[in-house]
Amino acid sequence: MNIYFFYISLFFYLLSTACYLLFLTMNRNIIEKFGHYSLFSGFCIHFLATLVRYFNAGYTPITNIYESLSFFSLCIAGFFLYLKRIYRIEIIGCIVLPILSVLLIWASTFPAEIRPLPPVLKSYWLPIHTIFSFVGNAIFFISFFISLLYLVVERGIKKKKFPSIATRFPSLETLDLINYRCMSYGFPFLTVGIITGSIWASVAWGSYWSWDPKETWSLVTWIVYAILIHNRLAIGWRGRKTAYMMIIGFFSILITFLGVNFFAGGLHSYI
Repeated sequence: MNIYFFYISLFFYLLSTACYLLFLTMNRNIIEKFGHYSLFSGFCIHFLATLVRYFNAGYTPITNIYESLSFFSLCIAGFFLYLKRIYRIEIIGCIVLPILSVLLIWASTFPAEIRPLPPVLKSYWLPIHTIFSFVGNAIFFISFFISLLYLVVERGIKKKKFPSIATRFPSLETLDLINYRCMSYGFPFLTVGIITGSIWASVAWGSYWSWDPKETWSLVTWIVYAILIHNRLAIGWRGRKTAYMMIIGFFSILITFLGVNFFAGGLHSYI
């Protein structure tokens, strides 16, 4: 049943993607509203799919690539809906929704059957560690595209070569403020995810830290964002510098999340 809900949610995300791409070219509010309600419907059904899978499996469904990509996409959709409500950044849906849909299509290519949980994952730390980590990653995922957009808009302003469509993007001040919010929200989630993972590692493997590839890259990611926050608060980093550091941080997340799983293995190779 959870698979059916998953594909229904994918249908709504794709519908929302089409609407936001049309909104980009036609600039009709009615199209954006249709895209918004499609996104909201997709999010609710996606949440239901995750909930049904949780009850079917008997554990938090973030234990393999299919489940991880699906939950990651759910977090992205939820956080984007939150940002939309606060900052009125409808136009950014034409960036976030296509990528969200691609992530879910990619997830659908991996085995989706519910399998017995490996003994090491049978822990009450599973939902705590994974949910905090994935919510943090989803927030930084959106900040990555906000940062790219910031650099594009800034470059266009400096060169005075600005396509008419780009005038609908948020101002540099708004983009920088969103980046700051992402930093403020994402870093605590990332920190709690690492701490709870360390406690879980102590219980499961007898050591808080084993310098496993995923642990090492998680620490690298945390250091990148810690430097960014420190420099923003201490010496006033803004704008372009924040954008560059957000991009570097997200590449580190990509290595932690996907690169280690596919190429490095280690203690987390069951993901």
